[in-house]
Amino acid sequence: MRKIYLLWVLCAYIFASCGGGAAKPEEHNHDHEAHEHEEGHDHEHEGHDHEHEGDEHEGHDHGNEAAAGAHSNEIIFKEELAKAVGLQTKVMEPASFTDVIKTSGSVLAAQGDETTVVATVPGIVTFGRLSFVDGTPVKKGQAILSLASSSLSEGNVAARAKYAYETARKEYERMQQLVGDKIVSAKDFEQARLNYENAKAAYDAVAGKQTENGVSVVSPMNGYLKNLQVKEGDYVTVGQPLATISQNSRLVLRAEVSEKYYQYLPAVQSANFRTPYDEQVYKLSELHGRLLSYGKASDANSFYIPVTFEFDNKGAVIPGSFVEIYLLATPMQEVLSVPVSSLIEEQGIYSVFIRLDEEGYKKQEVKLGANNGSEVQILSGLKPGDVVVTQGAYQIKLASASNAIPAHTHNH
Repeated sequence: MRKIYLLWVLCAYIFASCGGGAAKPEEHNHDHEAHEHEEGHDHEHEGHDHEHEGDEHEGHDHGNEAAAGAHSNEIIFKEELAKAVGLQTKVMEPASFTDVIKTSGSVLAAQGDETTVVATVPGIVTFGRLSFVDGTPVKKGQAILSLASSSLSEGNVAARAKYAYETARKEYERMQQLVGDKIVSAKDFEQARLNYENAKAAYDAVAGKQTENGVSVVSPMNGYLKNLQVKEGDYVTVGQPLATISQNSRLVLRAEVSEKYYQYLPAVQSANFRTPYDEQVYKLSELHGRLLSYGKASDANSFYIPVTFEFDNKGAVIPGSFVEIYLLATPMQEVLSVPVSSLIEEQGIYSVFIRLDEEGYKKQEVKLGANNGSEVQILSGLKPGDVVVTQGAYQIKLASASNAIPAHTHNH
């Protein structure tokens, strides 16, 4: 009986072992799947490591930016380079700023600053050895050209004037003696006196001016030759304009203002203007300028109202030139303004550069107000105390755009 019991135990054991062996492949398969999953996990982990590597690299850059913090928009412009380009700055402070009416106009010669030279005798224009063109400086009494008449049918004008003068003088002196004895009438004497004075005036006009080329025409004042109206060989008559002499010491600025600004014209006291040939802004306040008048009605043809100023010419302004004009009207208080040279324009958007430290700068967008040609009102974008670049802004823009200057390089 004991043997049978042991046999059943042995069979049960074998059966259990066989069942376990059958279960083993499933277990193995499960483990293998688990292993494959682990391998997949490893691959993903490797991918993760790879991405992590990339992230770690990018993370370093972002880490630099994070370390830079508020300096992420900072542009580094070395102090040595700033000195080389003549960089200048201005601390923003509220100040008075004049409202501006922008228009256009012209520069003209002032009244009395020009004179026209006319022919004193008829004749043919000859310059001889004289070489005069527009802009040539001349002195009072200096010969400009000569008028020759020897080849004309009337003969030598100077010789005829001298002969007529001598004849009239002798007749007048003779009549003076006769009128005292009442041999000639007072009427005849007055006629003789009139003939003498006319002949003397004609002779004085050419006396001392006769040269081998004819009668000299001289400048009546110091100045510059302007608008020479004749050329070699031209025939001219008495009183015909030959040239204009301009002193250019005082000039007139004439602004043409639209009718819509008429109500503001009484407040206009001065002006700035910009010339097209040197792009320089001239201030009448620095040229002893003054307001002469402003029109009370518009021109029938142009519908513009003239506003006229007078100012000293320092030799740089050309009469007759067309200019941009900034009429200065009502003063405004507590205004922030920057020089025009501070502004950077990109697709209609204006910006300035603010200095953050000795070598750090930041680009700041601004909204503009009135412009007087040299300074521009800032409506928004800046605050008192900001240090704005006034000279050298363009160089900073080029450096930042071309990456010639790195963004911001702290040692991390």
